[in-house]
Amino acid sequence: MTTPLGTTGIWSGQLRYGDQTEAARHAAELEQLGYHTLWIPDVGGNLFTALGNLLGATSTVTIATGILNVWMHTPEQAATEHARLVGEHGPRFMCGLGISHQPLIDHVKEPGAYQKPVAHMTEYLDGLDAASTPLASGDRMLAALGPRMLELAASRTAGTHPYLVTPELTAAARQGIGTGLVASEQGVVLETDPSTARSIARLHLTSYLGLPNYANNWKRQGFTDDDIANGGSDRLVDALVVWGDEAAIARRIQAHRDAGADHVCVQVLTAHPAEFPIEQWRALAPAIV
Repeated sequence: MTTPLGTTGIWSGQLRYGDQTEAARHAAELEQLGYHTLWIPDVGGNLFTALGNLLGATSTVTIATGILNVWMHTPEQAATEHARLVGEHGPRFMCGLGISHQPLIDHVKEPGAYQKPVAHMTEYLDGLDAASTPLASGDRMLAALGPRMLELAASRTAGTHPYLVTPELTAAARQGIGTGLVASEQGVVLETDPSTARSIARLHLTSYLGLPNYANNWKRQGFTDDDIANGGSDRLVDALVVWGDEAAIARRIQAHRDAGADHVCVQVLTAHPAEFPIEQWRALAPAIV
């Protein structure tokens, strides 16, 4: 049995790294607003405490990792903590797994630590299967972008969580995953002024434009090195981050659904990334949930 995701979620770094009392309060409101799954990232720190905080503050939504960094947690730890949290809060924890990026892992671990990503992920899944309390395939997904990782996701997990993708790349994920789940992330800026909106989008994209995993995926869709250089071309920025009013954002989310997404999780971007974008979450709910 697969952990349910519903159709619409919120992806939020603030819920993971912001004030945890505020995070719990906002998670409870997001549940009341009708969002089905809340996704949080993992770039270091106590992931499982943050997950427990959100699960404890809610009663029906699924809490998902987007993603659990497989270089930062052993398979045994991930499986054990998953079992503990499900035991305490019910089957509401979808474990999204990701292979991360060479610059980050070589910095955090040691130069040259990031090797053979598909082989490493295969070994990690083997470890989850062999754990004292195995983490079942229906309770895990892969943040798969390339064809080989998509094949692994299709054969050994519930599906894939594509991040920083266009509807066209969602369609490619659907083709690669077959009948498995596709849960696409979409960055949004609730702002109608093009200059302001693109400035906010570029602030978000800055840390991603230099990462080969993403750049290679965008190039598979036809973007070029020129599109990726110098903060990203308007063409690339507009393809990756939708901006405008609620209706414009809803149209992009529908485009992902039309391309094969079972679930779309929205990451609201603002000029103040550390702040909880609660007003935007509230404004978008009637249009997208």
